[in-house]
Amino acid sequence: MKILSEQGNPDLARVFIAELDDGHKIEFVESIQPPRTKQEKWVNVISTMVGCPVACKMCDAGGGFARHLTAGEMHQQLSILTRETFPGGISTKMWKVQLARMGEPTLNPAVLEFLRQLADMQHENLVISLSTVGPANCAPFIQELKKIKDAGFAGKFQLQFSIHSTDDEARHRLIPIKSLILPEIAALGRQFRNPGDKKITLNFIVMKDVPIDTERIAKLFDGENFLIKLTPLNPTYRASYFKIHPGFDPEKPETIQKLISEFETKGFEVILSIGEMEENQIGSNCGQYLERLRT
Repeated sequence: MKILSEQGNPDLARVFIAELDDGHKIEFVESIQPPRTKQEKWVNVISTMVGCPVACKMCDAGGGFARHLTAGEMHQQLSILTRETFPGGISTKMWKVQLARMGEPTLNPAVLEFLRQLADMQHENLVISLSTVGPANCAPFIQELKKIKDAGFAGKFQLQFSIHSTDDEARHRLIPIKSLILPEIAALGRQFRNPGDKKITLNFIVMKDVPIDTERIAKLFDGENFLIKLTPLNPTYRASYFKIHPGFDPEKPETIQKLISEFETKGFEVILSIGEMEENQIGSNCGQYLERLRT
């Protein structure tokens, strides 16, 4: 794996573009979350595929799917990030590895091998986050993932379902593959989580004219096992092309307060996930930088 470029601010986020041995290109990210320092929390966001077969309408990492990455290629991304930031060895209170950059991880069986290997290494303070849109055939993967979580990452694993809307037609327009329906996600999430585990995240990118019905969520899910994450729409090329517009202004969080209050009234913990605006210029959001190189 050869690094082709690096872009960003080491005190916030850096994007790395790498060329694989077969000539394909991927990207991966390191970031911190101010005011925390990298010694307090260091985040690695890695790719699991070359491109992505899902091609969500608002995600620049979508499209151009070529192949799955191997477990070794996933480890190489972490090795490069570690060498760049902690050449003397990882020294942070929380090392968070997110499988959320390019690719739908539940469609790549090598992700399970990669996580088993990470668990065997027993890295201190390691937390895993896996984000999925919930493809219709992902239940066997999630069930095997639970075994790995229970054996090696109990209490240190975040599973996120990126659902974005409570309207089935709207979800399919945004996520153009056959996906689990919301009741199936609810059942699978409850099976996955044990007492003491982190709650399952239901992630919504909040978009204009895309329904989010808090009543439907409250009927299907519960605040004991699930939490809500609300995210602004990043300024991606695909969102612009498909004329998808933000549902709130990230620089004015009060514009989303009504939705937050509705979820909280129904017993859900709500995370409003607004990153630094500089990250949009860096391109550390959602495959942006590699897409920038293509244009």
